[in-house]
Amino acid sequence: MATDLKDHGTDHNANAAERVESFAETALKLGGKSEDEARRTGAIDMADDQVEQLFAAQYQTINSPAHRAVWDRGVPTDEFLSTPPKTSPEVQKVMDDSIAVVRRHKQAGTLHNEEGKTREEVLQELAAVGYWGLLVGEEYGGSDCSFSSFAAFLARMATLDGTIAGLASIHGCIGAVDPVKTFGNAAQKQEFLPGLADGSRLSAFALTEPCAGSDLTALRTTAVLDGDDYVVNGEKLFISNVVPGRTIGLVCLIDGKPAVLVVELPTEENENFQLKKYGIHALSRLYNRGIIFNSFRVPARNLLTPTRGDGLTIAYHGLNLGRVALCANAAGTMRQMMADMIPWAHFRVTYSEPIAQRELVQRRLGEMAGLIVGCDALVAWCSDLLDRGYRGEMECIIAKIFGSEALKHAAVELYMKTHGGRSFLHGHAFGDNVHDFLAPCIYEGEGEMLGMAFFKSLVKHHGKTYFEPVGKALAAAGIQRPNPLNPMHAMKLAPVAMPYLKWLIGRKLMWGAAPRLPAMPTNLREHAEYASRKLTATALEIDGAMQKFQLKLADRQCRMAELSGRCQDLITILCASMYAARQEDEVVRASADLLCQKLRQKLTGARPSNKYFKQITTLGAQIADGAFPGLDEIPAGEIQQPYEREAE
Repeated sequence: MATDLKDHGTDHNANAAERVESFAETALKLGGKSEDEARRTGAIDMADDQVEQLFAAQYQTINSPAHRAVWDRGVPTDEFLSTPPKTSPEVQKVMDDSIAVVRRHKQAGTLHNEEGKTREEVLQELAAVGYWGLLVGEEYGGSDCSFSSFAAFLARMATLDGTIAGLASIHGCIGAVDPVKTFGNAAQKQEFLPGLADGSRLSAFALTEPCAGSDLTALRTTAVLDGDDYVVNGEKLFISNVVPGRTIGLVCLIDGKPAVLVVELPTEENENFQLKKYGIHALSRLYNRGIIFNSFRVPARNLLTPTRGDGLTIAYHGLNLGRVALCANAAGTMRQMMADMIPWAHFRVTYSEPIAQRELVQRRLGEMAGLIVGCDALVAWCSDLLDRGYRGEMECIIAKIFGSEALKHAAVELYMKTHGGRSFLHGHAFGDNVHDFLAPCIYEGEGEMLGMAFFKSLVKHHGKTYFEPVGKALAAAGIQRPNPLNPMHAMKLAPVAMPYLKWLIGRKLMWGAAPRLPAMPTNLREHAEYASRKLTATALEIDGAMQKFQLKLADRQCRMAELSGRCQDLITILCASMYAARQEDEVVRASADLLCQKLRQKLTGARPSNKYFKQITTLGAQIADGAFPGLDEIPAGEIQQPYEREAE
């Protein structure tokens, strides 16, 4: 994966520099928030800024496609085209062999142990074929797979088993692999990456605590230097893929600041290390546990020391990989649902007709196809951006939110309702895995909270450039309610307000040129043009909200979430239409067209037309006859509680 990251040495000068307030901290203080809330929010914002500085300027957020789509004078449509991944024969063999391992165990009924968890023997067989080393460099025994190839492969693996696909993401994206690969020094890479690559040290990332979820400033786990070791005390919660003997990236406080230690857990629990076990419905096929450290010693050499930032910087870096992986997993899981729906739709007869011939079932199949193609498009786009060196924060948030909401909707509204009461039988994929279908809405960041993070990234530069100077000038002059008709107010504000007025007038007078698009089918081009026009117009709508609420905007969570959602939907329309235009399969193109229509109905409040219903039921009928690509590779589940059908 091309990173274009600046050097990650062990220089501590940046950490020792005098503390500077972030944009968020300044804005909250000017808006009257408490010192504690402003400081805590500012710490998160500062970590985000420090991650930003790891990337070359052209790949930072303000130059990302999603940001430019709103604030540039024209949408950079060429940046919404993804390059299909090129997978070497060696990497392809690892992928194919991994699929063969999982397929064999699934057919034999040997994937899970007596606790219902993925069997250790399966994990070791995957290790033997190179599964865990896909994202590790060849010099450390891995395959050095591009992230684009890896993400596409996860979607394929998820058609067989979403848990095993998820374990690859936990290990390679948000586990110890990315922190060591990106922030480790030469000695740390040599010490840890070979074991992470060959699967002898599977990994996880220990960030969440009982009191620290979205508020990462509430961390309490500490590490105190004692000779050549750090002594760790504290508790972690909801840590996936943790069993004795594994490797974790541990986020803890060192001298009051977040830091990350690479911790090799003992092979057995002891007085210094215990696992906290609890019942949890989600992620039922892997081990999700708490960890309790009591004077647990970790070699001081295991501390990761980024040139810029701290432990939160390290944590934030890997999250984008995990968010794209989540969307890929959703795409594969929904394919598995679709493959399971079709045999049942042909078997189940109501009023002398198979339900595959009923419009409601056809609509569900057509709608699921659109959600799958939407996920495929976002995964291809985001992973390509990451490979090219972009930070991809905003784009990966879109993928995570769309993928998780699509999976939830597909599971409950399409999959469950088609199978009816049989969905709740033991052994049915819905009943056995429903919490896994819902959990992505929470994991990797709860959807609406992430949507507000997307909005913050979207408005940050605009606010810092135009609104922060005005806020500071008002505070300095002691003006609480500015009145432009007051000569004194006007005089105080003129120097800082003029750049903003110039931007505002220029934007309102901007001539809306048609976006530059490649050759596309007419229906998909119309969607891309619509999204481009609306994205350009969104700048003034967002600016209007910033004008109206000013420094109180941070408290208007509902408005931020609504504006964020609109931007995300428009970007999804643009991405899906341009992705589908480059696909040769007409079913994929039709699926993307119908997804775009559905999103536009949501944005405009328009009711579905008769033409739309005809298109989506026609597509559903084609899918029921096996037209959706790739379904023939997916083993369908058994029809449960079958019955004798009347002779035709």
